[in-house]
Amino acid sequence: MMHAIVSEAERLACLRGLGILDTPPEHEFDTLVRTAGQVLECPIALVTMVDENRQWFKAVCGLSIDGTLREDAFCTHALKANDLLVVSDATVDSRFAHNPLVTGDPHIRFYAGMPIRVERPHGAGPIAVATLCVIDRQPRELDEAGMTVLRDLAQLAEALLTARSNTFALVRLAEERRRTLEALDRSNRQLRQAERMARIGSWRLCLRTKVMAYSDQTYAIHGMPVGNEVSLEAVLDFYSAQGRIMIETAVSRAISSGESFDIESDFCNAQGEALRVRLKGELEFRADEAVALIGVLQDITDRHAMEQALRHAAQTDDLTGLASRSRLNLFLDERIRLVRENDSGFVLLLIDLDHFKAVNDACGHPAGDDVLRVMAEKLQASCGADGLAARLGGDEFALVLSESLDDAELERRLGHLLATLRHDVETEARVITVSATIGACHFNVTIASRSGLMKRADEALYRAKNHQRGSAAVSGEGRAIVPHDMLRSEQRAGRH
Repeated sequence: MMHAIVSEAERLACLRGLGILDTPPEHEFDTLVRTAGQVLECPIALVTMVDENRQWFKAVCGLSIDGTLREDAFCTHALKANDLLVVSDATVDSRFAHNPLVTGDPHIRFYAGMPIRVERPHGAGPIAVATLCVIDRQPRELDEAGMTVLRDLAQLAEALLTARSNTFALVRLAEERRRTLEALDRSNRQLRQAERMARIGSWRLCLRTKVMAYSDQTYAIHGMPVGNEVSLEAVLDFYSAQGRIMIETAVSRAISSGESFDIESDFCNAQGEALRVRLKGELEFRADEAVALIGVLQDITDRHAMEQALRHAAQTDDLTGLASRSRLNLFLDERIRLVRENDSGFVLLLIDLDHFKAVNDACGHPAGDDVLRVMAEKLQASCGADGLAARLGGDEFALVLSESLDDAELERRLGHLLATLRHDVETEARVITVSATIGACHFNVTIASRSGLMKRADEALYRAKNHQRGSAAVSGEGRAIVPHDMLRSEQRAGRH
């Protein structure tokens, strides 16, 4: 099948216009890849999208990653060809033989990918923006029946993508309202159906009377009978105190300067239901005179709850309950900003557990997980009310001490922490003592960024490891401090 040749810039613009990149998983796409993998008997199936720098997986079955580098993506070739691409054995294909996804994990041998197309605006024809692909770790062939299945499933993906794009377009209803007013009588029934589906309602504030006009769905979001006259002052009572201030400010600014607004706020309707809503508005002109504010109100309660849950999941380590690496990065950026504003200070500690692998080898991973949870509890108890404990991965942790500590106090805290982070695991043959090695760094004005801070703390950790496992070192000091033997001597002295 022949398709019109399009530029990469046009393809990327179309992909961005879908508003789908980096969105959460969706059941329909997940079901599609599971079906493709099962029907074609492939352990890996994906819906992929390739932007300027990466290949991102909208749906993934059989892999634990959410994307790859663009230059490693098989799907780039399928998109360029704009047709089904089948690679029976990647190791003997000059295009892919040296690809890191072939020579390394996930060791791709067989690949079959079909472009997913969407229609461009103004009848310009379809354009390939994504792929549906199946992957096997063994060489194989794809017969005609398999090709037909993959093409048919790709058409289903196209329908899903088109439907999703149409729903996404509803969010832009406010910007399009002015152009649709002339056709309102003809499209009113269709508009009400769309509002109910998307939980979006429209509104209009007359600048002369200060009276609000609502669509049926806006009344529904407010929990009010259709037809009740509502003033701006009464509307504001539905919003949280902070939301009310934002709306009052936005309305005043819109009237005085013509600036549109887009606000999210907590909201309590007339039935006492707690909601999260999104309010958008802009001026309506008649004969170059501003006569009203018009906009949309959307109930985003479910989406907001999902985003909060996803944000929490992304920022929390599942095993230990500590902050994740991404949460640590955000926390450090905020602390650095505060330090530059208030001339306060904090200390970053990077922590590696010693002999942790021996626990896994001798007792199994469940016992290792127990050790990680024990260490996490100790770190959480050590970070203070304004600090943060995070797990970076494996047996690597980080601790942010928000206090301004002098060298002596920091050395004391490190000594106490090293003693705290000693944990004995009994096996049938011996007792394994898990300890910690720590690299610390004070943040100060000579450090330009978070990455610079992490680098210095990591260098201190490396120096401590070279000196003695179970010791600590501070960036800028030429020696490793608080080694195990000193701490244990102090502990024995304290007991006697």
